[in-house]
Amino acid sequence: MSVSLWVFLAVGLVVFFWAVGAYNRLVRLKNAIANSFGQIDVQLKRRYDLIPNLVEVARRYLAHEAQTLEAVIAARNQARTAEQNAAGSPLNAQALGALAGAEQLLGGAMGKLFAVVEDYPELKADQNMRELSEELTSTENRVGFARQAYNDHVLEFNDAAAQFPALIIARLFGFQPQAMLASTTSEAERETLRIQM
Repeated sequence: MSVSLWVFLAVGLVVFFWAVGAYNRLVRLKNAIANSFGQIDVQLKRRYDLIPNLVEVARRYLAHEAQTLEAVIAARNQARTAEQNAAGSPLNAQALGALAGAEQLLGGAMGKLFAVVEDYPELKADQNMRELSEELTSTENRVGFARQAYNDHVLEFNDAAAQFPALIIARLFGFQPQAMLASTTSEAERETLRIQM
C-alpha cells in the first residue's frame, strides 16, 4: 500500500469519526431540549392543579363574579389541553405555539381574577386564598426557571446545528432549528400575583 492510500484512509477515518461525534452531539442536545420541556411540563401541571382550588376558594366570596371564574376555568382547561399536546411532541413548534397562546389567555384570565380579588379584603385575608396564591406564585417562578433552562438548551442546539461543518450533518439527518418559549406572563400579571400575597 502506498503512502497516499494510508493518508486517504486516515483522513477518511478522521472525517467519519468527526461525523459520528457531531451527530451524537446533536442528538444529545435535542434530548436535552425534550428533558427541559419535561421540567416545564411538571410545573405547568402543578399550576393547572392549583387553579381549580383557587377558584373554589374565590367562589365562596365572588358568587356574582361567576363569569370571571368560569373564564379562568375555561382558560385553564384550554391551556391544559395545549400542554398535553405539547408534552406529546415537545419539539413541535406548532404545539409549543399553541401552548404559548393558551398560556397567554390563562394569564389574562388569572390577571382579571386577581384584579377582582383586590376589591374584596375578606377574600384577600382568607388563609386558603393566601396559601394558594403563594403556591401559584412559587410555581410560576419555577415555570420561569424551567423555561429559561429550556431556552438555553434550544440556543445551544440551534448554535451547534448552524455552525459549519456540523451544519452538513444537521441538514443531512434532518435536524431542524427548535423554537424558543417566550414568557407567557406579563410583568403586570406577575405584579398582580405579588400584590395578592
